[in-house]
Formats: sequence, C-alpha cells, structure tokens
Amino acid sequence: MIHDIQQQILRLKKEKDVCILAHSYQAREIIEIADFTGDSFGLSVKAKEVPQSTVIICGVRFMAETVKILSPNKKVLLANPTAGCPMAEQMDKELIGAVRKQYPDYTVVAYINTTAELKTICDVCVTSSSAVKIVRNLPNKDILFIPDCNLGDYVAKQAPEKNLKLLQGGCPIHARVSDFDVQKARLEHPNAEILVHPECTPDVVALADFVGSTSEIMEYAKNSYNSEFVIGTEISIVQHLSYSCPEKRFYSLSKNLICPNMKATSLMDVYHTLSGNGGEEIDLDSKTLKKARVCIDRMIELG
Repeated sequence: MIHDIQQQILRLKKEKDVCILAHSYQAREIIEIADFTGDSFGLSVKAKEVPQSTVIICGVRFMAETVKILSPNKKVLLANPTAGCPMAEQMDKELIGAVRKQYPDYTVVAYINTTAELKTICDVCVTSSSAVKIVRNLPNKDILFIPDCNLGDYVAKQAPEKNLKLLQGGCPIHARVSDFDVQKARLEHPNAEILVHPECTPDVVALADFVGSTSEIMEYAKNSYNSEFVIGTEISIVQHLSYSCPEKRFYSLSKNLICPNMKATSLMDVYHTLSGNGGEEIDLDSKTLKKARVCIDRMIELG
C-alpha cells in the first residue's frame, strides 16, 4: 500500500510539475519520494533554484515561510498545516521588540527557527552550521541571540571575543537529553563516537565527540572510518544513516529524541496536497516578505 501511494505521488508531481522538499527529520517513506532532503535553510535555497513554480514542504511552518521569503513568486504549500515548531513559537515580535529597547546597541541574531514576523525586526539570521562564523564576522561585539539559548551558549564558547545576551528559549526535544544519557551511551557503546546537535544542552555538548547541524552530523558519520555512532539529534536520523551506511551501526542518544511536529506530516498528507485536497498555501504580505528578507540576505552576505 505504501509503495502504491508513493508511485501515485511520483506520477502526480511529474504531471503537475511540483517539487517536493523534505526535512531530514521526515519519515523514510516521505524521504523516498522527495526531490531534495536536508536542513531547513538548505531546502529554502534549493526551492529558489528549482525550475518548478510550485513546491511542497514536508516539514514545519517556519520552513515553509522561509521558502516563501526566498521565493516570493512561487506557490509554497505546507503539506501538514498543523506542523509547527515550539522553538519558533516561543518568542514573538512584541517580546523581542521590547527586549531590543532594553539593549538598543545590540545586534539581534535570529536562528532560522523563527517566524517570518519575528525575522522582520532582527538584524541577521543564522543556521546551526553558520552561527559561529556569522557571529564572528559581525562588526558589533554585543549580540542578542534568539531564541535558542543552547545554540547561543555553544556560539558564545566558540566566539569568546563576543558578548552574547541569551534568552530562555530553545528546542524542547533536544533539551530533553542529559549528560546522564551520554554517560550511559559511553558504557553501552564504548567504541561509538557521540555526535550531537548544538541545540542540546551545554552539558551534553561538552561530552560529545562531534557537534554539528543535522547535515553535518550525517556527513561526518558517512565519511568517518569509525563503524559505530551514537546520534544526538532527532531519532529519524538514526534510521536514515542506517540505510545509507548498512555496514555501520547507529544508536539514538535518547528514545525521547522524537519531534512530534516533524512526525505530523504523513505520506497521505503529501498525496492530498498534490491532489489539491490538502495542505496549506503559505501567503505572506509584501511588507513581511521584504523586511524578513533583510536578515536572511545579511546572513548570506556574512557567510
């Protein structure tokens, strides 16, 4: 049945000239029918490059918004309208606007995992892989880093010459992992390297063998001569890496590393969106598109 639906999706996307983009945390059956998979910003760039005028996002709302910001003339469909991001929803324009008034001389750095509306009042965007480089390249020493305090702490340690102000926010999924989980993994898999996302807490990051974005974790595992890895990010990456590298063994750092929002999108959601009976078109007004684009362009400019 799954195979049959996949074949229908492949036929429909070809007939309708639609590009399907899937975040790496999506289920395997969705990854298999996607045109491109990867991290959120990487998919946004890819959407801009593809010839199709319609793209379907298998991921969460802020990702679809970022795609629309970079490709305002394309039709952007979010396969499951309920798929949000708790981190992106933690801080809004009003809150950060008030904080900006308290720290008027600070450069506001927004993680890509923020809403389009919030991006309109931020100075520069970053991804988990580019955050350190971009913060180092900023001329201002004083930085207000939002919303993830764990990623912010990691950046602060890598760029000690900067003064980072952090707020209490972040990914509740990655924050579930503790240093106890790392110690337990070391005992159970003594030959494995531990690879974690910088959205994990500082205690976990300090004990890891490698820290990087989801794509960087996957590339590291694929290219490493080591044969065993404990993965400290969304649990689906363990499955994807197991298929890509069957000669290697992969273990999840915690059984709690499951993102319900990324898991909200089903294969049938994609099918119904392609059929015109599902999904949600992302529509941002011209003012939001223009203002939110400023901090993304600044990110590209800084590296």
